Amino acid sequence: MRLEAITWERVAEAVADRALETDARDGGSWLRVGIDGAPAARGGELAGRIGAALRLRGRGSLVVGAGGFLRPASLRYEYGRSDPETYYSGWFDTGALWREVFGPLEAGGDGRVLPDLWDPVTDRATRSPRVELPRDGVLLLHGPFLLGHWFPFDLTVHVRLSEGALRRRTVDSERWTLPAFQRYEEEIRPGEAADALVRADDPRHPAWSGFR
Repeated sequence: MRLEAITWERVAEAVADRALETDARDGGSWLRVGIDGAPAARGGELAGRIGAALRLRGRGSLVVGAGGFLRPASLRYEYGRSDPETYYSGWFDTGALWREVFGPLEAGGDGRVLPDLWDPVTDRATRSPRVELPRDGVLLLHGPFLLGHWFPFDLTVHVRLSEGALRRRTVDSERWTLPAFQRYEEEIRPGEAADALVRADDPRHPAWSGFR
């Protein structure tokens, strides 16, 4: 796959421009954009940049992190605190994401999204109020393993780190998660599944595929 050098600002602007040209696949009023990547890839920063670019274009947006939808510790740690298989398939409450984030944005929905559900520090519900995304607004959901759950995204970007870069940029206490990302790469092939791929091995000098 051919990639071209680009800046993060230009990536954000390109995604924002494509969002303005894209219609929701279900005919609804809201667009749903997924920014997929390991935590070390800093997809949340890109989501924030895209949100800012959308605001400059007069389009409302809401950034939501999948990390706010973890399952309770009793379920995440059922097989220990460092089990990569559970991290891959059991840490994130995908049912809650479907219900609380995507459900309100379906055609005929009310646009009132729950921005987060669970605080992993206190291991309690966050009780955050719902946020109403305006009509024609854009959801920007970022997090790992997003392309493996059939979420109804209208546009997707995968921020990729090579195996070596992922290892270097993952803190020591979280390196036990690395096999989960290897499995994701082998099973889902996110770089091919996403509408655009951004390579971020050097965070100062990203490269991307453009939209396919």
